[in-house]
Amino acid sequence: MSIKSQLSALIALAKIDGDFAGEERDLIYMIGKANGITEKEIMELVDQPEPLPSLSTMTDDEKFEYLYNIVQLMKIDNQIYLSEIKFCEELATKLGYKKGVISALSAKVFSDPMITSDRDSLKRAVKKYQD
Repeated sequence: MSIKSQLSALIALAKIDGDFAGEERDLIYMIGKANGITEKEIMELVDQPEPLPSLSTMTDDEKFEYLYNIVQLMKIDNQIYLSEIKFCEELATKLGYKKGVISALSAKVFSDPMITSDRDSLKRAVKKYQD
């Protein structure tokens, strides 16, 4: 899966509350830069997002990373809107997970800030939500 399509989904989530700024914007730029995407390219994605790739070409690890990043973005500004939760649930469903994976993953990430470094534990936790 291309990092640009993943960033596009993150940008869509960040824009749900009508404001592409603050911690959400910073996290998107950080993820982009860490993956070799320039600020100019990210701004182009803000204006013209890429579509979600075909799920048949995504590995389980790619699906997990996608899911993990949207949950991280949702929680970064400490304000979670119902529209953000619904957006994340829809993406989770498209990725082949049950909607409940969002609340389960969010609870684990919120309750233990150190768990973000234990990806294997998080992967095991979300595995049971795959269709």
